[in-house]
Amino acid sequence: MTPSVLGDITRGTTNPNRLRRIDRWMLHVVCPIIRNSKDPVVVDLGYGATPITTQEMFHRFRKHVRPDVEVVGIEIDPIRVTQALEIVEPGLDFAYGGFEVPLPDARKPIAIRAFNVLRQYDESEVSKSWQLMTNRLAPEGFLVEGTCDEIGRRSSWVALRSQEKIPETFTISLHVGSLEMPSEIAPRLPKALIHRNVPGEKIYDFLQEFDRTWLGNSAMIPFGARQRWVAAVEALRSSYPILDNKVRWRLGEVTIPWDVVAPK
Repeated sequence: MTPSVLGDITRGTTNPNRLRRIDRWMLHVVCPIIRNSKDPVVVDLGYGATPITTQEMFHRFRKHVRPDVEVVGIEIDPIRVTQALEIVEPGLDFAYGGFEVPLPDARKPIAIRAFNVLRQYDESEVSKSWQLMTNRLAPEGFLVEGTCDEIGRRSSWVALRSQEKIPETFTISLHVGSLEMPSEIAPRLPKALIHRNVPGEKIYDFLQEFDRTWLGNSAMIPFGARQRWVAAVEALRSSYPILDNKVRWRLGEVTIPWDVVAPK
C-alpha cells in the first residue's frame, strides 16, 4: 500500500539551472552549518517533473561544502520518483513523500529547499506547511521556501529556523542585467506575500521604495546595471535594515528581516 503523504501534486515545471540563485545563497548560509553537522543530509522537497535541479544541488554542495553531504529529493508524485531513481548515485537519492519529509531511520535534515511548491496552494495553508517542514529539521537546520521564474532570473524566498513558525529573513535575487524595475519580482514573491503586494501592506511599500531608489540612481547607468543596483541598495538602507554586504548585493541579492515585509 502506498504510504499517506501530506501535500498535493504540483505542475512540476522545471529547467536546468533554474535554482542556481537559491543554491548560491544557501551555500553562503549553509556552509558552516553543514560542515559542523554530524549527519549532513539536505532535502529538496518537490523537485518537479525532472530531478535535474536536485542533481545540480547535490554536485554544488559536494564541491563547495563537504564531499560527504547527502541530498534526498522528495516528490509526492510516485511516477516522478521512479523516473528520478534512474540517476541515483552515492549520496544522491530520491523518495516518495510530501511535507512530512520522510527520511529513513528518523534522520533529520540539516536543510530543506522547497521551491515553487507552495505557489500552488492557498495562502491559508502556508503557515501550516512551514511548520510541518521546520518540525522535521535538525535542531540547527533551516528551511528555504520560495518561488522563481522559469529560467531562474527572478527569485525570492524566506528562510525559517528549525521548529520556528515565522520566517527569519526574506530575500530577493534578480538578474540585474535584464532588470527594468526591482518590483518586477512581484509575480515571483513567495505565496505568503504574493497576494499582499497591494497598498497598505509592507511588501508593497518596500518594493515601491526600492523602485524609487533604483530610478533615483539612473545616473549610474553608464557604469552598468550592477553598479546601479548596488547604489540603489545603498540608498535603500536609509529606510530599511538591509542585511549582508556589497558582495551579496553585487550578485543581485537583497536580504531583509522578515518582519519588515510580513503581512499585516
